[in-house]
Amino acid sequence: MKFILDAEQRLFGETLHKLLAEAGTPAAIRAWAAGSHGPGLALWRSLADAGALAVAVPESAGGAGPLPVELVTAFHELGRHAAPGPLAESVAVAALLDGLAPEDLVVAPGTVEGWLAGIAEGNTVATVALPPAVPYALDADAAGLVLAVDGDELRAALPGAARVSLDPARRLFPVEGGELLARGPSVRAAAEAAHDMGALATAAQLVGVGRALLDASVEYARARRQFGRPIGEFQAVKHHLANALVGLEYARPLVHGAALAHGSPDFPRDVSAAKVAASEAAYAAAKIALQVHGAIGYTDEYDPSLWIRKARALHSAWGSSSAHRARVLAALA
Repeated sequence: MKFILDAEQRLFGETLHKLLAEAGTPAAIRAWAAGSHGPGLALWRSLADAGALAVAVPESAGGAGPLPVELVTAFHELGRHAAPGPLAESVAVAALLDGLAPEDLVVAPGTVEGWLAGIAEGNTVATVALPPAVPYALDADAAGLVLAVDGDELRAALPGAARVSLDPARRLFPVEGGELLARGPSVRAAAEAAHDMGALATAAQLVGVGRALLDASVEYARARRQFGRPIGEFQAVKHHLANALVGLEYARPLVHGAALAHGSPDFPRDVSAAKVAASEAAYAAAKIALQVHGAIGYTDEYDPSLWIRKARALHSAWGSSSAHRARVLAALA
């Protein structure tokens, strides 16, 4: 598949890349992991001002979307810079709220519209638990809106004690259902749509994370010398880096292809195919980054370790590879 972003989409991605590069995300990531959300929330608002969250919210609620291609473009950059916070979760919440039928709402429709507008504007940080694929609500301690779906019921969730994540900047919270917000058949359908949008956003993040790790590894291989030569000149290192590039280049069009399939019956299948490819490609890039960098690659003080940990955590977030493979096979049967 050949996919080329148009001029506006490229400019959107370049704008977010510049914003995130100037923001110095490693400091915000470390602060977030330590429980200090201020720098990350400031970055969140800047991203919202640039339209990174509005593309997930319908125009009727003050957003600009849903625009799946622009969403993928944004989340590629968010992954490339390892931006902290429940970003994919907020996208999923937008899809969840947008999919609720008015007759199934227990709260006033204006309340839902207000939440959606808040997500688009960056004033509402949202997260959600969608068991069994998403059993925990990410970063519920930083979110102003915490939701949980149980069958055909949607509730404002009450978070419990945080669980340890493979990525210290990703805090996982078990939740219990609180105030009932909606009940009915549209809740279940909206939850399925939310899962697909969350998985698509995560797949795009993974490609961005993997690309950042590959770039860091190539740069290090050019600078690090052994036996009087840059290690990047050694054939084994070249092959590792080439394999990482091939995996990412195969995953990227699957992610964009899934975005283009939004609204079609093939969307869930294509999202699962994209999530599998992106998960495996980013995980491979993380392993190769460790091999190229050596022991320094996993030290807390070295920035690439932040990306390596995120690649591993996102690999299983929003559905395991085995679960997504099973869904692809079921769709093709």
